[in-house]
Amino acid sequence: MSWWTIQQLRIGSPKTRLSVVEKLSHEYDPDAVKSLIFALKDKIPEVRCTAARALLRYNDFSAVDPLIEVLRDTEPLTRAAAAETLGRLGAAQAITPLVQLLRDVDLVVRGIAVRSLNRLNWQPASPSDRVLQILAMGNLHELVAMGPEGVGHLLETVRNGTPNKQFAAVKALGQTNDQRVRQAMLEALGKKTPAVRMAALGVLENMADPETFPQIEPLLRDEAPSVRAAAVDAATLCGGRRAITSLVKCLKDPSWEVRQASAKALGALGETSAVEGLVQIIQDPDRDVRESVIVALGELGDPRAIQPLVLALLDTENTVRNAASSALYKINRRWDETESAHRALPKIKTALKHNDYWVCQSASKLLQQFNVDVKSLQDEAASVKLMMKSGPSPVYTLFADLLFDRDRDLRLASAVSLGRLREKNATAILSTASRDADYCVRQAALSALTALE
Repeated sequence: MSWWTIQQLRIGSPKTRLSVVEKLSHEYDPDAVKSLIFALKDKIPEVRCTAARALLRYNDFSAVDPLIEVLRDTEPLTRAAAAETLGRLGAAQAITPLVQLLRDVDLVVRGIAVRSLNRLNWQPASPSDRVLQILAMGNLHELVAMGPEGVGHLLETVRNGTPNKQFAAVKALGQTNDQRVRQAMLEALGKKTPAVRMAALGVLENMADPETFPQIEPLLRDEAPSVRAAAVDAATLCGGRRAITSLVKCLKDPSWEVRQASAKALGALGETSAVEGLVQIIQDPDRDVRESVIVALGELGDPRAIQPLVLALLDTENTVRNAASSALYKINRRWDETESAHRALPKIKTALKHNDYWVCQSASKLLQQFNVDVKSLQDEAASVKLMMKSGPSPVYTLFADLLFDRDRDLRLASAVSLGRLREKNATAILSTASRDADYCVRQAALSALTALE
């Protein structure tokens, strides 16, 4: 090596010193080892790191002791580079300091220390060394097999580890029956990382301990949708019927995952007090949610769900219609003969004019099932269209009067007929009828108003 190269390493600028070390790492020169060892003490971390890596190329054992010193460097990347080089050199005398490096604060350094120790065929001499090896390798599930001592390290990792380590530790603790796990999982519910909270909920769900429900229930309102969905399952198993009130509220959650999970949970719990809440979202914008709600109503078997389920037979999605058919059959095999089902007739008739082909087809089949003459309805609709073309309907006044009759059925029929007539003058009286005391009349009036728009 030239005198000038040595001088550059001694008094050159940081950029110059780094350039010289990089050059030595690519150009094999047996005389360069001393200069690279000298560079291990450079003020610039990048120069020290590059020098530690460069020494591997020369395979000179005179660099082992200086590299061991570098294992205490203040810069993690430099410590990692020295550990890597020592392992590849096969320096057995570096085993003890490399084992100490398993406690390093830096994750990368610990991982490289394990890798180098494996190259040196190191075997842990004590349980504590084995724990350090496992922790450094990240195979936390192996600690479970070590019994109470291993579980203790996992519990410590949950409390003070990095988010990734906390997640892995929680998953590993889920494989043990240690009595300390329950409290650790409850503490993990307060961690900042959503994945850790989800993992803890999964462990608590498997425990199904009723005493944990008060701590789980608040997570039904967690900021993360994925956590809220996981909390639904945990609250269901740990809280049972105590969770019903909270789960019904979750049916209005902004996340479709939470709404779907809540519907499934309420169906599984078998509490009919949830019927009203489920019916309110039977027309949810999400198909999977609608299907889950319908399945849940079928499992609950409450007759109050018949009318909404009949209307669900008009859904635009085939899977939803099939689910509604199965649910109705579970509630009452002769559901089409019930009064509740027949209350859906006005909307079914309106669906004959729906833009979606399958909705029209479903409406037609339903009406036939109810023994309603579909052809006459279609002819009536055609007559209404013809009358609209020729001017105001002569029967408008009659329907307007009947819209306020004492007989609820006459009011209902009048509202439906005014909608079919498309008589613009009916807007005002239909608006009044939309506030009728009877639910079906109100709905018919609203449908008629929609038809007039």
